[in-house]
Amino acid sequence: MVVSVRRWLRRLLFVLLLGVFTVTMYGGCRLIAVWIAPDDPYRVPQGHALKVFKAGDLQEGENGSIAERLRLFYWYGE
Repeated sequence: MVVSVRRWLRRLLFVLLLGVFTVTMYGGCRLIAVWIAPDDPYRVPQGHALKVFKAGDLQEGENGSIAERLRLFYWYGE
């Protein structure tokens, strides 16, 4: 059996380069994800912005039945 050292070195170089490029690409994607993400999405708005959210219990009589709310959710995507 003939073992080619050049072929094995080429394969080793390919695997090493693949690993380096994979780690580099992963790090770049994580860096972009951190850069894009907002600092604190739940902070109190500043300036003229308003935070429109009402926390509370859902009551059937207030905004219709649960089925009606679900239909409107799928209709408007809200």
